[in-house]
Amino acid sequence: MTKSDEAVTIFLKGYNCAQAVLYAFCDEVSLEKNRALKLACGFGAGMARQQEVCGAVTGAIMVIGAFYGRGETDDRTATEQTYAKAREFMNRFAQQRGSFICRQLLGDCDLKSEQGQIRFKADNLIQTVCVPCVRTAVEIVGDLCR
Repeated sequence: MTKSDEAVTIFLKGYNCAQAVLYAFCDEVSLEKNRALKLACGFGAGMARQQEVCGAVTGAIMVIGAFYGRGETDDRTATEQTYAKAREFMNRFAQQRGSFICRQLLGDCDLKSEQGQIRFKADNLIQTVCVPCVRTAVEIVGDLCR
């Protein structure tokens, strides 16, 4: 099973997009899977369903941070490298998906309202928008973090 398949599988089990992307990279970044699911939980649907930066994007940036981020024994160059990788990721994601903002990706479907939730299901946005975003995020971050 590919990483993107693993991410989509867990996403379709009811975990959010940020959780799914981070989960797919747990083994590579030595992060326990249950801990990863908890850490990423608030980032789904554009951060707590606020529809800001797509959760698949924030999950990917967490992966980039796990690979390149500044820890206690690192100097500031680790921060700059992480920022550069995150910007490259965001640019590539937006080129492929049209945006990295959740509400734009979902065509202004308001996930905070009951009507929006109904529309999300009726228009099958989970399959037509969210699954491709999760897959794209995993593929790009996998390429950047080799």
